[in-house]
Amino acid sequence: MTQAIASRASDPAALAAELRALLARNAAQTERARRLPEENIGALEAANLFGMMTPKRWGGYGTPLTTAISTFAELGKGCGSTGWVAMIINGVGWWASRLPDKGQEEIFAQRNVRVCAAGTQSSKGRRVEGGIRVSGKFPFASGCWHASWGGVSVEIEDDSHKVTEVVTAFAPMSELRIEDTWYVAGMCGTGSNTLVADDLFVPDHRLLKLSSLLSGERQAVRHADELSDNYTWSAANTLIGPAPLIGIAQAMLAEVIAAAGRRGITFTTYTRQADSAVIQHRLAEAALNIETAELHLLNGAEQVQNFAAVGKQMDYPSRAAIRGKVGYATKVLRDAADILASIGGASGFAERSPLQRMWRDLNIGTRHALLATDPALKIYGRALLGLEGTISPVI
Repeated sequence: MTQAIASRASDPAALAAELRALLARNAAQTERARRLPEENIGALEAANLFGMMTPKRWGGYGTPLTTAISTFAELGKGCGSTGWVAMIINGVGWWASRLPDKGQEEIFAQRNVRVCAAGTQSSKGRRVEGGIRVSGKFPFASGCWHASWGGVSVEIEDDSHKVTEVVTAFAPMSELRIEDTWYVAGMCGTGSNTLVADDLFVPDHRLLKLSSLLSGERQAVRHADELSDNYTWSAANTLIGPAPLIGIAQAMLAEVIAAAGRRGITFTTYTRQADSAVIQHRLAEAALNIETAELHLLNGAEQVQNFAAVGKQMDYPSRAAIRGKVGYATKVLRDAADILASIGGASGFAERSPLQRMWRDLNIGTRHALLATDPALKIYGRALLGLEGTISPVI
């Protein structure tokens, strides 16, 4: 880092805010190319923003979860795809920091490591001496074009084909192939393509057990001494997801407010949207929806940090509440985006307008399986009634 960046390294969100103009300038190019431009990657790397959630022992910032959320939101203001890729690479890098000691040492042997993952269990792995072998295709690996390591989610079977464990198996990207499959309506620049493994061998020390993550059991002995090592994995992992989407919504709000003083309302007597009581009401509603989503995420992150500070994992009702907060946050963000797109009018859907890209990005991002509103509210509603029956293991 340059001396100027190093002097401000304690505030990653401020660094991210300084990159907003650059990211916004490159946003259309990012969408066309379906991956981040090298200028974006270089800027994030120079500020060490891919290492924000990486523990300090491996050269990262080791920032509190609340700071990470604010930083991803700042990046999302400039470019939704860039904010999303930064969130994923940070999050999966944090996963890797919970591997057994030898796995951490291998992955973080070099500084500025970038790790992606495909989180859907789409293939079975078989046990061999010292590890597993796996073949298959693993979709939705955001940021894979820019990663040096990749993780694939694998169900390990015994000789009777019974699943005994679910793991994320980490391998160098040189041992995986990328199948270019990410052709979508929004978040186009995330490059969330398919990772392909061909009889891939992954040693035991690079297998991250889902059971250990969910129980809070540590797989590491020596490298497990920072606050993030105690985060309740399911809660922290879910909370960072909507963070860049908050930034997108905030950018939409700023764009619409800036135009309200110069745009009229067609087929009415209003020469300025800002003079309309209806517009005033709807803007307030959108702004409060966005603020509500942000407050839910930050409140949830504080809870995760408080539990971690005393060395405890969150209980089931608290974890279910986090899923509820996240599901509700994505709902009100979509509501806000729809309000703002309506105020922006048909001209906001012109290709030259950033509003249409922001609206598409937010609508795609909020429909990520882990952020989906209806399952999340069902999980939380059942918990409020004292019922722990689960439709998802990631609680």
